[in-house]
Amino acid sequence: MKRIPVLAVLLLPVACAAAEPPASIPSWQVEPYEAPAIQSLSAVTLRVYDAPEADQGVTADATHFYPVDNSVIGKYRIDTGELVARFAAPSHGLLRHMNSCKSVSGDRLRCANSNYSLTPMGSSVEYFDTVTMSHAGTHSLGMTEEGSLTWVDDIEGGYITGFAHYGGNGGLAFKDATFSSVVTYTRDWQRTGGWLFPQSAIDRMAPYAASGGAIGPDGLLYILGHDRPELYVLARPAMGPVMIHVATITLEAEGQAFDFAADGSRTIFAIDRRQGKVRTIALPDVPLNDPAMRRFR
Repeated sequence: MKRIPVLAVLLLPVACAAAEPPASIPSWQVEPYEAPAIQSLSAVTLRVYDAPEADQGVTADATHFYPVDNSVIGKYRIDTGELVARFAAPSHGLLRHMNSCKSVSGDRLRCANSNYSLTPMGSSVEYFDTVTMSHAGTHSLGMTEEGSLTWVDDIEGGYITGFAHYGGNGGLAFKDATFSSVVTYTRDWQRTGGWLFPQSAIDRMAPYAASGGAIGPDGLLYILGHDRPELYVLARPAMGPVMIHVATITLEAEGQAFDFAADGSRTIFAIDRRQGKVRTIALPDVPLNDPAMRRFR
């Protein structure tokens, strides 16, 4: 029998190099984020009007102001405070909870309506003729994951809106006020983006959310919560989805919806719902002190 030679392989021990020690932490280690300091400012009340409809909010054009109470809108002269006319729909009906209105196009009001405190949450945008004080149009948003629509303002090419979630009455067990947000849309109500509220503002408004919001003449977003006499000033972030809390302004208005005067000044119309009052209030200037702060328009 023929033998087949076998090549023997000799395994020799191989010296293993010692493992390299882990690299040291680099000198350029990233520092943790620190939010800019929130400015504390104060506003000055200019004038006070009696208006029993002043429960949810107020808006104004050049000659009249319009306080809102769920399904009722009053029309008052700015110069005299005289009641001129009133729109009223049945309570808890098709217009259940108008949260805010804004004067647009000279003779129109655009109002944010929801079915608060019912769930699931549904919202609509309602239009009114300020000459006849009659309903002039509607656009239903239906049921949205964003929550209840509380305010609508204009930005270039579309709208900027506020949606509320609530940690209690009218809220969902799995979504508290932390889920409230700002959403942008085209003029055809196609969503284009949005932002979260900074935690510092959420903490002050909880268990509610921003009942009123408007872009100021400086391009920053101003919001009022449900009941605190504080106006929160927010900037668009240079990057990321969370707005930056620039300032808190104390004022004689315990939350709810408001609007800037039609003359482009830093005067707002706001309400005192407990006393049925409308107040005009002059806001201080708000400087931006951080390069990450951007204006909304």
